[in-house]
Amino acid sequence: MPGTVLLLAASPVGKSRLVDAASVLPVLAAVPPAVLSGTDTANVVELADPLEPQAVLTRLRAVAATPGPLTVFVTGQLALDRRQHLPHLALARTTPATVRYTALPWQWIREEFRLRSPGSTTLLLDLHADADAWGWLRTHALDSGRNNAVFGRIAPPPSRRTVAAPAYMKTIATILRSGWRPPVEQLHQQAFTRLGPEAYGDVVLTVPPMPVAAPGGFAPRPSYRTERPRPQVPQGPVGAERAPQPAVVAPPPPPDPHVQVTAAVQAGRHQEADALAVAHEQAAVRAHGPASEQALHWSEVRADLAMFARDSARSCRIWLTVAETRLAAGQAPDSPGVEKAVDRAHHQWGQVRDKSRAQELGTLLAQLRARVPGRRPGALENVRKQLRELQATPF
Repeated sequence: MPGTVLLLAASPVGKSRLVDAASVLPVLAAVPPAVLSGTDTANVVELADPLEPQAVLTRLRAVAATPGPLTVFVTGQLALDRRQHLPHLALARTTPATVRYTALPWQWIREEFRLRSPGSTTLLLDLHADADAWGWLRTHALDSGRNNAVFGRIAPPPSRRTVAAPAYMKTIATILRSGWRPPVEQLHQQAFTRLGPEAYGDVVLTVPPMPVAAPGGFAPRPSYRTERPRPQVPQGPVGAERAPQPAVVAPPPPPDPHVQVTAAVQAGRHQEADALAVAHEQAAVRAHGPASEQALHWSEVRADLAMFARDSARSCRIWLTVAETRLAAGQAPDSPGVEKAVDRAHHQWGQVRDKSRAQELGTLLAQLRARVPGRRPGALENVRKQLRELQATPF
């Protein structure tokens, strides 16, 4: 089935512009449509610096109605309207005073894709927030719909009189121009790796496609069905009595606990999913010890579950604990398990909205970053800079 791709790049004209969104379109347009979509063939719809919200809505409805996979690339500028304080995608005519009337409400994007089948829609976002929207993001999450896979970043406002470049989306396009489209999670991770320290202050968006496949290692497993084999019919005269054939039933395989956890996440039962993971974590600790890979696996699952429940502080704290446990067990600071735990703690810390918790976790993260600098330069300095900003901001 062919896919559909929407390329949407929007930012205000004039002094209100924070990012040159349309500059990414020639790079994306150089990528074959099938590679953009990840399907054999694809149709591409392009919107460059649109003027009217209703015109964008018309295109959104058209692509939302298409069958098959839909991939939406959105590059632009996030703004708040002054009346309801809701996020909008700024368009060409948008100014801070006219957001409500000239920008595209973000909820329109969520609503238009709401009725699409789960797992069929992927959004890749590279957004720069203005000062008001950046403050709003301290206490809110950008809701793009629970059935959609969402990857990307929201960057803070650039320095005054500076127009930023959509570096994340350009990196995505550069990777895709190779002609091969990796799975979207890998594509996102490769882009952030290439961005380096430039992306450490960003809000990182990582909502995997449904069915849920968590980075911590659990994923939906295939369902098993046990059938009774048909008894063989003996060769003999018609009408002769046939001895009953025994029915052989294969024993069912042991239930996979990851399937239960995944089902609870998909149904929105996040507390139930965490309770299941805690029970398996405790069992692994009793059987193998707290620093065993079996126990640490379930700790990492719980960190991912907290991320899916949008509890970034809890996710960050669990990742920090995993890293400390691995180090205490003698693992090297540059070992993959330690680096992964610290990097993911760093990403989740960047999304903590409560300032006091952000300060507490940031202090722990800074101590850990001094021991585990990771492979991207500037990580420790980024933590220290963010801590200084938090300490300078009144509660």
